[in-house]
Amino acid sequence: MRVRAAGGVEGTGGESRTFTATARRAQIVRAAIETIAEVGFARASFARITEQAGLSSTRLISYHFAGKDELIERIVQEVYAANARFVAERMQGSRGAAESLATHIRAGVEFIGTHRTQMKAMLAIFLSGGLHYDAATDRSVVSPIEEILRDGQAAGEFRDFDTRVMATTIQRAIEGLPFLLDSEPDLDLDAYAGELTTLFELATRPEQVERP
Repeated sequence: MRVRAAGGVEGTGGESRTFTATARRAQIVRAAIETIAEVGFARASFARITEQAGLSSTRLISYHFAGKDELIERIVQEVYAANARFVAERMQGSRGAAESLATHIRAGVEFIGTHRTQMKAMLAIFLSGGLHYDAATDRSVVSPIEEILRDGQAAGEFRDFDTRVMATTIQRAIEGLPFLLDSEPDLDLDAYAGELTTLFELATRPEQVERP
């Protein structure tokens, strides 16, 4: 997945036009997320998204996005960015690697639980083959967890293990939640977060030396 940077508009009144364009793009992205979550990826045409957004013409979407692929890339980019901000906010004040890891896991579960529409849209996008992880995207998602694990090992809070393998396993456990919610929307998310936290606490804690 390649994410394009949004460009600004220069010249007289440029800031105003840039603000308007940014607001319009955000409106389109929200409508696209809602449409995909409601009717699925394949049926989420520009016509449906236009109707959902309350726009007058599909040309307003085409003006801001080169095509459906670019719009989908922007959706994924914005959902990932929102998740990163959410988790970072929850982790403020965490002390030590063990607490940071537990907070990261719980925050990831909380974000998914409180952003059901976005998660349903993301699930539809990836299941349809509309977009795939690339190596750079995967690293950007897993790296914050891997950093916590390395810090924990350095501080003696965690046992010795392959941090990439462990971080990837943790991330995939969190990412599996939307699949469960799709079939079990009333799933107890506090219990789910608690089980994951306990699971990876046991998996990472220092090995106990048995005394004779």
